[in-house]
Parts: sequence; structure tokens; C-alpha cells
Amino acid sequence: MIDNISGQEGTHQASRESHGEQSALKRISTMWSSFRRGKRDRGKQSMEPPESPGPVDSVAREQRFISGQYFFEYLVVVSLKNGMDGNYEPQITYQFPKRDGMVRFQREEEEKTLKAITLFCFPEGINWAPLTEYQSETFSFVLTEIDSSRRNGYCRRSLPKGNGARPPEAYCIISRLACFGLFSKILNEVEKRRQISMAMIYPFMQKLRESPFPAPGNTVEIKSFIPESGTEIISLTRPFDSWLEHVNFCTLFHCLTNEEILMVFSAAVLERRIIFIADELGTLSQVTHAIAALLYPFTWQHTFISIVPEILVDVVMAPTPYLLGVQKKLMDQITDLSDLLMVNLSEEKKETFVVSIGDERSILPHKLNDEILQALQKRKENASVEQLNSLVSEAFLTFFVKTVGHYASFVTRGNAGECGEFQKRPFYKFIRSKAVRHFVKKFIQTQMFDIFIQEVEQQRQGPQQGIFHKKILEYQKNKNKTKKH
Repeated sequence: MIDNISGQEGTHQASRESHGEQSALKRISTMWSSFRRGKRDRGKQSMEPPESPGPVDSVAREQRFISGQYFFEYLVVVSLKNGMDGNYEPQITYQFPKRDGMVRFQREEEEKTLKAITLFCFPEGINWAPLTEYQSETFSFVLTEIDSSRRNGYCRRSLPKGNGARPPEAYCIISRLACFGLFSKILNEVEKRRQISMAMIYPFMQKLRESPFPAPGNTVEIKSFIPESGTEIISLTRPFDSWLEHVNFCTLFHCLTNEEILMVFSAAVLERRIIFIADELGTLSQVTHAIAALLYPFTWQHTFISIVPEILVDVVMAPTPYLLGVQKKLMDQITDLSDLLMVNLSEEKKETFVVSIGDERSILPHKLNDEILQALQKRKENASVEQLNSLVSEAFLTFFVKTVGHYASFVTRGNAGECGEFQKRPFYKFIRSKAVRHFVKKFIQTQMFDIFIQEVEQQRQGPQQGIFHKKILEYQKNKNKTKKH
């Protein structure tokens, strides 16, 4: 699951003092009930990304361009307001669009969502002081409801226009769509208009809301008027490779070496408890999302909170698997260090792995581990985000092709239209390499593989689609060529 916010209360210090530690734990418990779901009870979002558009006629292209989805659901400005007790509490001071005519339960659900947004925009809590300098930062989070529906939060924090010391504020866009680069550009435009006037935000976001979210590779243009600058045309292009449009591996490689990345990947692929530590919110969110992306075509099925708010830090005590991003100042609150991989992403770190189980270097088959390292060493320092994403994803996707890419041959089906049944034992017995077989026997016990196979079993028999299947066919074709020669 991702950044779940169900059942959360506000973050006001007075509430924390009056209810004490047990109240905080009660909120965690309420949230946690929605994290934990059985393997067979959960559905899964499509594991294969939409295919990049090929040469199609203009009518079909137009149909694909009009995706029928809004760019976003909400834009909110979250400000820190000084309360009676001298603490700063995050509050929503601007919301677009305003929702009218909602029935009671809809209004209550919206209130919960808006409270959660303030929680994730300022995860540090209420201990703030006015500032004269503050480096603008961009990060993302994901809100998951009890019904497993997901919404992405894209947040920009900076100092509002003014003189003297003042607290930072956050602009946050909530969208069903995952595209970090695209929404970062939108936040640039929001911030530019906010520095002129709050009123300048509305016409730009209204134009954006009226525009369709483009299909992969397409562009939408937004006309927007700015005083003294005139009418501007903002071009928003969605990347062709929609699978990776929410990921930027640059920060991952800035923080970790190739060998360290493989150790973290090894722990993630066996669904262990992993905590990332850093000061910067952007670093935490980008690295956590990047590690999750390395698991493609499989999807992390457990707790995933890219930035853990201070009030929810007790989530680190949960015994179940998770991927968490925790700010460095909260490290002292992590007391249970058993069966855990804690990764320090800070630049001034003395060691990367603060805590580890110790077997991370031996989880992956040695030969395939070396192949990934060789592929990663080919990256260039001046590579673009797209080039780096392509190289990295190719290396890890090839790993899964070589270990479990033969899965389709071991899904037996009866009559046409019936669900299939995965033959687990013959599947791993088919593998000749003892090292690969040893790894696969562990991997097929994970929930991410179980959910993947459930979806395969439920699919109707027919040609498989998607990037993973294409890579499998390419690998098998090359393998057959090698045998003939």
C-alpha cells in the first residue's frame, strides 16, 4: 500500500498534549487497519503500462490524446498559522476548485483528505519558526484510500513573497495521474503566479482543468495571461515512456553506489522492512519511488510512505514489510532495529547502512548480480533523465526476464475462457541454475509475485501484451539463435 491516510486526525500540538501517546498510537492503529490486507483479498492495478503511440491516423491519435481524465482534482495552498500556544499549524488557505452540493459523507471524506494533505505537506509537525531564507523544494507523496484507490500529491514548498522573517508555505496538486516531471513544471507556473498574486493562480488552473491529460508522447498547450508579460503559452508534454514518468533515478545514483543500490533492491525484492533516512523531503520521495520502480513488472504490495510525518513515525514499529522515508531528525524515535535495512542517504554520512540483516549481498544469483552491475556501469555522467531511466530499467527488467520470464509456460488452462492455474513446483524445477532456482523459490513466496500470478491466471488465454512480455520474447528469440549457432 502507499502513503495511507485513512482515519487520520489533525496535527495540532494541543491535541497531542491532551491525548498523549496512546491517542497517537490509536490514530496509527486506525490507519494500520487499512494497510493490512490479505493476499487474496486485494486487487492490483494494471502491471503493464500503456503502450507508446505508434503511427496511427489522425482520428485515432485525437482519440488517444483526449484521455477523458482531468489533470488534477485539487490545488491547495497550505500555510503555517501561528496558534495561541506559539506553535505553527498547517492550514489550507486556498483551494481550487471548491466543491459545492456534496452530501454529508462526501463532505466528511473531503475533510479527511484535506487534513491529510496538510499532514504530508508539512511532515515535520508544528515546530517551525519564521525564516528569512528557505530553499524551495519539490516532493511527492501518494494517498491511498481503504478501497485501494490512489491519488498522487505533488508538493512545492517555498517562502511566500514578503519582507522579514515568515514561515514557508506549500502548493500541493492532488491528481489521479502519476507524472512527476509534468506536475513539477505546473508547480513552477503556480509558484510564479503566487509571487504576483494569489488571484493569478485561478485562471491558469482553470485553463489546465479544462484541458485533457495528453496520451504518452503528446503535448497540451495552456494559454495564460500574466501582467507585464502578456499572454504566455505553456507547453506540457507527457513522456513517451509512461511507465517511468513518475521516476527520476538521478537522485538514487547521487546518494548510493551501484553496489549499494543492488543491496537495497535485494532487500526490496524479498519484501523486507526498509527505511531511508535523509534531511531533504525531495531526496526521500525520489529515492523511495525509484526503488519501487526497480521492481517492475511487479508492484510493491505493502506499506509505502515516501515521507513519514512526525505524528505517524510509530509506523516504523510495524512488523510487516514496508518502504519508508524518514527525516534524519526523527532517527532517535526508531527504537526497533531488528530485521531491518536502514539506509542513510545524507551526503555527510559515515556509513550508508546504519542497520542491515547482513545477507543482502548474497540474495541475488551471483552471475545475474554482476550482469546488473555491468549494465549500470555503462551510464554516463551527462546522461539525460530519459537515458538514465531507460538504462536502469532495462538492467533490472532483464533480471526478471532471466529469472521468472518463463512463467506463462506454467499456467495451465482448461476450456477456453476459463481461469488458469499456476504450476509452482514445475515452474522453479524447470530452472537449471541452482543459484537462480534458490532465489526464485524465495521470490515466488512474496506477495508481489502472488498478485502478479493471480492476474495472469485470471486473464483470458491469448497474446500477452506489455513491455515485460516483449522483453521475454526478445530474450527467448536471442537464446534460440545462440543455440542454433
